[in-house]
Amino acid sequence: MLYHYTDFAAFDGIIRCAELRLNNILNMNDASEMRLFMNGICKAVIEKLDLDDEHEKLRKAEAFFRKELAEEFHYSAYAACFSKYRDDAAQWDRYGHLGQGVCIAFHEDLMQKMTGGAVSLQEVYYQEDMREHRLVNEFYQLIKDAKRFSENMPGLQELMNEAWVQSAAFKHPSFSSEREFRLVVSPFISNEFAVEPKYHVSMERIKKYYPLDLNRMCGKLNMHLSDLVGEIIIGPTSTQSLPILQDYLDDCGLNVLKNRISMSNCPLRKPTT
Repeated sequence: MLYHYTDFAAFDGIIRCAELRLNNILNMNDASEMRLFMNGICKAVIEKLDLDDEHEKLRKAEAFFRKELAEEFHYSAYAACFSKYRDDAAQWDRYGHLGQGVCIAFHEDLMQKMTGGAVSLQEVYYQEDMREHRLVNEFYQLIKDAKRFSENMPGLQELMNEAWVQSAAFKHPSFSSEREFRLVVSPFISNEFAVEPKYHVSMERIKKYYPLDLNRMCGKLNMHLSDLVGEIIIGPTSTQSLPILQDYLDDCGLNVLKNRISMSNCPLRKPTT
């Protein structure tokens, strides 16, 4: 199972509207992690070229990387986050509205079958030193083996696209205890993602997101949304009534999920006022 900790407003969007929102990584707390990944990859490639005295290629590669990194908004990915941990105190506290929210368990194998094209399910990569990442060697070999460096050389832009995709599922090793997975959409991969973006307008700002139609995606696999959901866990500090939640699921046409509700056993304390 993959566990998605959230609040009840987002839960309503997923269950009643069958819509999973993927938010811009640059609007999350992890924007700095994405930049750390990309800067680390590029720096490691330059260091390897420098050791080989490939100064002309190094100079052109630096210019290419600098130009690409300046276009981060164009390459920004959108993601929804999950954990392998069930009923976890840290997850409730950080992502489950301080334990007042809800957790939806999704079948990982079915989610994997729903991916393809610009949509990928990625296990988060925790690493501080990028020098051992396979993309470093792939960039290095491509540049080193070329007679001369060119931004249009075959395979270079594809590698950069892949690096941006993987940057959406990278975090500092201090977060490794979360065992996080991400459902990632990379709209910059041309002609492979037909979903139109939407915008959430609040009093403070406007956020861009991509809505995934879960009914449509499940339908392609000849299954129902209820097949995708394995369990619903009410948060440890939530005041949610179990009978009302069951009525809600019944009225949403998801009465099969009524028997998949459980109460959290996590001893998280209620926030003080």
